Parts: sequence; C-alpha cells; structure tokens
Amino acid sequence: MSSLPTPVFHIITMLELGGAQQNTLHTVASLDRAEFAPHLVCGPGGLLDDEARDLGIPLHFIPELVRPIRPLQDWRAARSIAALLKPDAAKGPVVVHTHSSKAGVVGRLAARMANASPVVHSIHGFGHEAIDARWKRRMVLAAERYMGGYTDAFISVSQCSLDEGRQLKLLGQAPQRVIRSGIDLEDFGRADSLREETRHGLGYSAMAPVVGMIACLKPQKAPLDFVEMAALVRESNPSTRFFLAGDGELRVAVERRIQELGLSDCFDLLGWRRDIAGLLGALDVLVLTSRWEGLPRVCPQAMAAGRPVVATRVDGIPEAVVDSRNGFLVEPGDIRGAARRVHQLLKDPELRRTLAQNGREHVQEFDQSHMVAAQEALYRELLRGT
Repeated sequence: MSSLPTPVFHIITMLELGGAQQNTLHTVASLDRAEFAPHLVCGPGGLLDDEARDLGIPLHFIPELVRPIRPLQDWRAARSIAALLKPDAAKGPVVVHTHSSKAGVVGRLAARMANASPVVHSIHGFGHEAIDARWKRRMVLAAERYMGGYTDAFISVSQCSLDEGRQLKLLGQAPQRVIRSGIDLEDFGRADSLREETRHGLGYSAMAPVVGMIACLKPQKAPLDFVEMAALVRESNPSTRFFLAGDGELRVAVERRIQELGLSDCFDLLGWRRDIAGLLGALDVLVLTSRWEGLPRVCPQAMAAGRPVVATRVDGIPEAVVDSRNGFLVEPGDIRGAARRVHQLLKDPELRRTLAQNGREHVQEFDQSHMVAAQEALYRELLRGT
C-alpha cells in the first residue's frame, strides 16, 4: 500500500435529507486522513449541499447525475466521473465507493472506464418497487446485474437487502458485508432533555399524548397510511396530537386527507426538520408505515432516544425493531393493526418504558463509529489485494 493516503471517491446521486446521504457525509468527514483522502461526487441541488461544502474535502458536482433514468445523460455522467477518477487511477489504487441503485450503476461504470479499483457498492435498500414501467425495472436490474461483475465488495445496511440482492443475482461472487447505517448514539440519547423545549416549540402541552412519523412524503413511506391511522387513534384517544416531519411529492395529498378526516386541529405537517433528537424526545410513540425499506435510520434513532416504535414488517426493519421487545411490527397497509398497537402504548406507560429500555440496551451495533471503522477495514482488505 502506498505511503500516501489512498484516494476514496464516494459517489451518490444527490445529497437529499436522507439516511444514505447523511451516512455518506459522516463517512467522508471521519475517514482517517493518514490512510485515506476522501472525495465526494454527487449531482447538484440537494438540501445537504452546503453541509458538504463545509466539510473541507474535494467536492465534485456532476450536473448530468440526476435521479430519473435518462440513458444518454447517465452515460455523460459516467464519462464526467471517469474523467475525475483517471488522474488518480493512473497513479495507483483508488477506492470508488458508490451508493444506491442509480449512482451505483453510473459510478461503477465510470470506475470501469477509468480503470479505477477497488470498487465498493453500498446497498441502502432497493427502489425497484418505485419504478412504474416494467421495462425500466428490467433495464435497471439488468444494469445492476452487469455492474455486479465489476464490483470488488458489497456493503448492505441490512441482511435482508443482501438476501434480496443475491436472489436477484445482483451481487456476483464479490465479498458481501452487513454494515449498519450509523447514528450518533450520544446525540439521540439526550432526547429526554429536549422534550419540554421541543414540545413548547410545537405548541404541545406537557401531558398531551404525541404520535409522530419522521419520513419523506413519498410512496415508499406511505404517509397516507399514517394519516388514516391517526384518525383511528383519535377515536379512542381524542387528546392525541400527531405530526409528520418530512416533505415530498405526496404533501398535497396528505394535506387534503388530513382535512377530509377532520384532523386539522390535531395534526401538524412540519416539513423538513434537522432536530430529529428533539422531535423524538417530544413524542411518545414513533410510527413508520413504509411499504419497502433498506433499514431506516429513524428506527435505531428512536431506540437510542428511548421511544417505542410501531412499524411495518418490511425488509430490514425487523433487524432493528423486534416485535414486542422494543416496539411492535404490523404488516404493510395494516392501518387498523398499527392503530391498535399505538392505542395500546398510549394507554400503558409502563409498557412504553419497558420497550424503550430494551431499545436503548440493544442499539449499540448502530453506533456511527462502528460504521466508519468497518468501512475502513474493508478498504484496507481490498487494497491489500491490489
């Protein structure tokens, strides 16, 4: 291995306010500079762009790198990224670390064009369910399957996603590791101390039952299911307040349904928020109504904050939320089942405390320092083989 730090290029489509993006920022900020020289490559226009600029590392915005599938533009994005990689790749090993499906295909293609290696791809869940057109879904899977043959290692935030990748034949024969999506345990551990201040800011009384969901408003998270569940919970718990923290394409539909169900006086749409520890401190039960996932960080965040979770039994969620241990699991779309579990928790403070304590005791594997250390160890292993 060279005595100079090895360049590490993290490639992600856009720096939106999501778990994959926040973990990527934390990784490039925390890599050992004696061993690794991090770069960040992404499309422009994300909510976290300014945060990335403040990291003081080389930041490369690629205008052609966008979320929609646009083959000619995607090809141009790959060529632009390859041009970034070539000077370093000509000198020696370069770690190319791609994230999620779109940037994974484009970035790994760029690495091949630039003859840059080793190549690591992180799976943050699969988004094939979100692609309406069947031909596009087949094309994406074919592209991922092809690029799997040019990948030196795979990382997944959940065992479930690794299993799905194997079933879809996307992973080839490369090494495969589960490395959890890391969170700042200390930050979320102070949620209780933020409860009063955050509730005051939201206009909630100290004694009001509060149920919240922290998620983007898009089909994957099924926010309309949360609204329907809130209406059922309110029937048996009239004093309950509800909030949705996040934004996205379904906001108008969510606003309309809140009005139709007569929830406007008890339901708050908070938009994008960065004070997640405070929001978790303010609520009594966290709900997540997702239809598919990788392993959403809000679940271990709630565990660290000491809040029970009612979530759907999809993909990697059961790897964090263990039914009847630190929360409850229901089937996706089971609105009445979710409402029953929320009602049960609101009426039983001792049950909430028990589940919360169990969550705090079993969240250590999600420590973000473990995440970075595990990635560094994988880089070293791959570089020894170059």
